[in-house]
Amino acid sequence: MASKPGVLTDWPWKHLGSYKFVLLAPWAIHATYSYLVKDEKERDLGYFLIFPFLMFRMLHNQIWISVSRYRTAKGSNRIVDKTIEFEQVDRESNWDDQILFNGIVFYIGALTVPGAAQLPLWRTDGVVLTMLLHSGPVEFLYYWLHRALHHHYLYSRYHSHHHSSIVTEPISSVIHPFAEHIAYFTLFAIPLLSSTATRTASVASFAGYISFIDLMNNMGHCNFELIPKLLFSIFPPLKFLMYTPSYHSLHHTQFRTNYSLFMPIYDYIYGTMDKSTDTLYEASIRRPDESPDVVHLTHLTTPESIYHLRVGFAALASRPYTSKWYLWVMWPWTFWSMMVTWIYGRTSFVVERNVLGHLKLQTWAIPKYNIQGEELNKSGELYVRRHPELKVKVVDGSSLAVAVVLNTIPKQTTQVLLAGTFSKVASSLALALCQRGIQVFVMYEDDYKKLKASIGTGAASNLVLAKTYAIQTWLVGDGFNEGEQLKAPKGTLFIPFSQFPPKRMRSDCLYCDTPAMVAPKCLENVDSCENWLPRRVMSAWRIAGIVHGLEGWNVNECGNMMFDIDRIWEAALRHEPRFRQEIVWGLISTSVRQALEQSLNYARNYMGNLLEPCVIKVIYLDSDVILIDDIGKLWARSLGGRTIGAPEYCHWIYELGLLPPLMQDTWGPSSTGGTNTGLEEITLGAAVGISTQVR
Repeated sequence: MASKPGVLTDWPWKHLGSYKFVLLAPWAIHATYSYLVKDEKERDLGYFLIFPFLMFRMLHNQIWISVSRYRTAKGSNRIVDKTIEFEQVDRESNWDDQILFNGIVFYIGALTVPGAAQLPLWRTDGVVLTMLLHSGPVEFLYYWLHRALHHHYLYSRYHSHHHSSIVTEPISSVIHPFAEHIAYFTLFAIPLLSSTATRTASVASFAGYISFIDLMNNMGHCNFELIPKLLFSIFPPLKFLMYTPSYHSLHHTQFRTNYSLFMPIYDYIYGTMDKSTDTLYEASIRRPDESPDVVHLTHLTTPESIYHLRVGFAALASRPYTSKWYLWVMWPWTFWSMMVTWIYGRTSFVVERNVLGHLKLQTWAIPKYNIQGEELNKSGELYVRRHPELKVKVVDGSSLAVAVVLNTIPKQTTQVLLAGTFSKVASSLALALCQRGIQVFVMYEDDYKKLKASIGTGAASNLVLAKTYAIQTWLVGDGFNEGEQLKAPKGTLFIPFSQFPPKRMRSDCLYCDTPAMVAPKCLENVDSCENWLPRRVMSAWRIAGIVHGLEGWNVNECGNMMFDIDRIWEAALRHEPRFRQEIVWGLISTSVRQALEQSLNYARNYMGNLLEPCVIKVIYLDSDVILIDDIGKLWARSLGGRTIGAPEYCHWIYELGLLPPLMQDTWGPSSTGGTNTGLEEITLGAAVGISTQVR
């Protein structure tokens, strides 16, 4: 949203959410019905084709989105190296609003504007007129409208919303406030209304012109250069008549240059062309594919999962995997994609790129819905044995998955029940738990015998064949079925150790996510969710490969090989910034830094920066505070809109004037405030970026 949102910023149908396209239903039904029941001479083909054309535009834009995300992940010809985060994806999730808006206007225009009905399929004079009017008045007027939108008054209220995207994607081209779209449509309607008024309009001129605008908008906002240099060599004046992605990217990074729509000639005429335009184009067009340090291999899980890939639907990929009602309507397309994948899907393709410090990370998707795992290749061991000269190390991440599960089990636990299909992770879990003196119960005798043989006699005394299911902690894997789940007692904690979570069938039990960890905040370009996991949460198997890359461990972890569990757990925590003192130390004023014994003593002052955005409020207690009453009373007390509240401390000190009172806007709700009380209540949403001076 713009920094100071103006009038008509929001779309009128914002509250309808994904049901907004219902607004088109009356017109689409009327157009179809009229076309079917009327005589051939009375049928209005243009009116009937409006809805199919809107669907074509949706598909056209989606193809650009997918291709752009794929190319920028590969790195070839990339223009800007800055990254995209969830905030940008959320802001650009309404890119289809302008298609809905255009559709409503087209339907109304077809019924009310003289000459807009009964359009022929093609008229050459109308096509030529549309081309001339666009390259003349439209381009000229857009240039000056665009410059006006960069005036501080209009920019702060409207156009700054568009420029929030420094790194652009094709859909960034249409991310504007509603009022700005009205202005653009009025401008682009000049050729359409002119051809209608002169009776030269046709279905081809209307559809072709709008498709041309979509094409150029999407192309110009790609973050990779795709216009070959050969075109400008053959026809040098082309650089005045057609812009390139690198040309327009400078407008989003420099803000005050390259204002033109599709024809840069007006930037040359009025002296607003960026001087680095040619240099950036040359550098981008020569840029090769990026060579990753760590590659995460993934694959499709369900027919609908193809839409949840980062190169699929951006809005779906940015949220944990859930089935949407409108995906059922797309089953014909889904089935076709499955057939293509089954026939041609033999090689992986890049779907995501991340950056973590000096490491370049990529995610490659294997276009298969079912991967033969441990049964076929023992998690990569067969591949490693066949290629002993391989310089790449294969890490299946089992050790970190085991470590995450072990640290998820409540500390006071003395018994666990192991259920589901047994695997390398299950065997390692059973061994680690038995060695720690925790009894591991197994449901079936065959599984019990296999586990007992695999973990050895030393720890087997803690392995028990279950005769009762009255155990409160269950470790479950693939194959954990409905009948087994119903046997669990009320209040059971289900902790999955597989990559797929169990179906949650019990409202009286607790379910954990699959083994996963929160990604470090310094991990960049995270704009999609990994399957059903929350934002910025990655599976333990994926994080294990990253940790191996950060540590520089030159070892394989696949097949029967298992890395040291404690070592990889400690390394994973060491590379998580929120557990490092340095992030807090750098935020503390130099005037008091030397006086502190430990910088974490004042970490509470920066909780707004350190904790996840979903945490709204925090009560902070020093380690030496003793509670003598219900702390819920403090939690229920309102801070009255202030950021931090603390109990009054030594009230007589303030009355005597021995210490100056702190700012009432920061400390409250009492008028005197307090410091060093050992207890604070903090509203984190307002605490981000505050500067606290310790006296």
